[in-house]
Amino acid sequence: MKRKVLIIIMSVLVVLPAISQTTFTHPWQGKKVAYFGDSITDPNHTAAPNKYWTYLQEWLGITPYVYAISGRQWNDIPRQAEQLQSEHGDDFDAIMIFIGTNDYNKGVPLGEWFSETKEQVMVAVGEPKHLVERGHRTPIMTDSTYRGRINIALSTVKKMFPTKQIVLLTPIHRSGFYHNDTNWQPAEDYQNSIGEYLSAYIEATKEAANIWAVPVIDLNSLCGLFPIMDEYAQYFNDKDVDRLHPNDKGHERIAKTLMYQLLTLP
Repeated sequence: MKRKVLIIIMSVLVVLPAISQTTFTHPWQGKKVAYFGDSITDPNHTAAPNKYWTYLQEWLGITPYVYAISGRQWNDIPRQAEQLQSEHGDDFDAIMIFIGTNDYNKGVPLGEWFSETKEQVMVAVGEPKHLVERGHRTPIMTDSTYRGRINIALSTVKKMFPTKQIVLLTPIHRSGFYHNDTNWQPAEDYQNSIGEYLSAYIEATKEAANIWAVPVIDLNSLCGLFPIMDEYAQYFNDKDVDRLHPNDKGHERIAKTLMYQLLTLP
């Protein structure tokens, strides 16, 4: 028995050097990725000179095509997609969509994903086919609700780029943003103007992943940023007036989360 154990140990020791010499390549290494979103992604926003996508560019050699604009909401995604197609056609590998916090702040109603009607449909289950009445649901395409906006955006993007990987990123936690007297945003532990909390918009974004067959990376939970606590103010632009926009340190943490999560996605 001891001899068998010794043989196994020696075999492992022989194999280990070969494993350690194996070169690992991240599946997103050297890819071209389009980034859609708002101020957190916008290259012109000054809260952080280095954004999460610049870290991914540095670490993985990803070529970034960035179309995010400060203040935009989900209803701007089709425009960003059209600009991507106009400038790069089909010459890219994936799209990341990181948006939704402004929809919450502006009090966009959540709405519903589908409308439902009763219709006649032909079926056959172990018997001759015949007409039966069944419920039939249709995605609601409206610019006036959060779910309707997502339906429009993802329908548009998936039709335009059916061969590309599309990844949703949930909005991160947010605390106060006090820019001036006409842009004063309370923290997420307050309801917005229609009585909804940020968490409802996070859940809707995760629902969209199943409805539209796109993966979602839940940055809201996975990146660990929690600006409501003073201890996490170090990751944001200004502890007193801007705990909405991550600073370089916050973006680095987001980027590390993405780098590992993307290992699971082609």
